[in-house]
Amino acid sequence: MILMLAPIEAMTDSAFRKLCFMLGCDLTMTEMVRINALASGEEHALAKTKLIDDTPTQVQIVGSSEEALSVFLKEYIPGPGFSGININLGCPNPMIIQLGAGAALVKRTSKVKRMVEMIKARGFPVSVKMRLGANQLEKDSKVYLRLINEVDADFFVVHARHGKQTYQEPADFSVYPECIKTGKKIVANGDIKTKAQVDSLEKMGAYGVMIGRAAIENPGIFSSLKGKSTGIDIRETYMELSANSVPKYRNNVLRRMTQF
Repeated sequence: MILMLAPIEAMTDSAFRKLCFMLGCDLTMTEMVRINALASGEEHALAKTKLIDDTPTQVQIVGSSEEALSVFLKEYIPGPGFSGININLGCPNPMIIQLGAGAALVKRTSKVKRMVEMIKARGFPVSVKMRLGANQLEKDSKVYLRLINEVDADFFVVHARHGKQTYQEPADFSVYPECIKTGKKIVANGDIKTKAQVDSLEKMGAYGVMIGRAAIENPGIFSSLKGKSTGIDIRETYMELSANSVPKYRNNVLRRMTQF
C-alpha cells in the first residue's frame, strides 16, 4: 500500500515534503501549478516545479491548454526526486472550473487522454488526481468511471467528492470498489485518517492512499500507518528543514501542526 502526501497550496513546499518522506511517505506532489503560467515562464510558477532533493515528487499541473502543456514539456528539466507529472482534475475553485480545468475536466475524457499521451511521449510518468465530477449530476452519471476506464495513466488518485462538495461533507468511500474493478491503480483520497480505513481500502484492492489535511496536523501519520515510530522530533526537524522556506508556508504549517 503506497502512502502519498496530497498537494496543499502554500503548505507542501520542499521542506514539508521532505519531512513527510523522512516519516514514511512514499510519494509527494508539488502544489498545483497552472500550465499557462509555466508556459509563459512566470518565475513564481516555475519555482514550484524546481525539485531540490531526493524526495520522490510529482509535479502537479492544472489547466486545459494542450498548447501550453506542449511548451512546458519541451522546456522542463526534471530535478532530483522527480517522479512524474500529475494532472489536476479535482480543483473545485469556480475560477478554475470556468476555464474548463480542474474538476471540469473529469467529463472531457478525450482531452485528458491527449494530455496524458503528451506527457508519456516526453518520457515522464503521469498520474491523474480527480474528483467524481464537477457536480452531483456528473457523479451520478459516473463520468469518473469512464475517465478511469479510457485514460491510460499510471495511477488515479480519486478524491471521493464531487466538485460542489465541501470538506464538511463526508467523502463517499462507496465509489472505490467500482473504481478498483476497472483494473487500474486507484489511490483513495479524502478524509483518510486511520489505520482501519487504510486496512479496509487495502483489502478492497486500492493501490494506495493520499493524505492531506491529516498529514499537516500530524506528519507522523505516515510512520503510524506503517507501524513504525517516527524516530525524530517532528517539530524541531521541520523547523530545520524550513529554515529557508517562504515565511508564509512555514507559518501556515506550524499553525496547523497541532499535535507538536
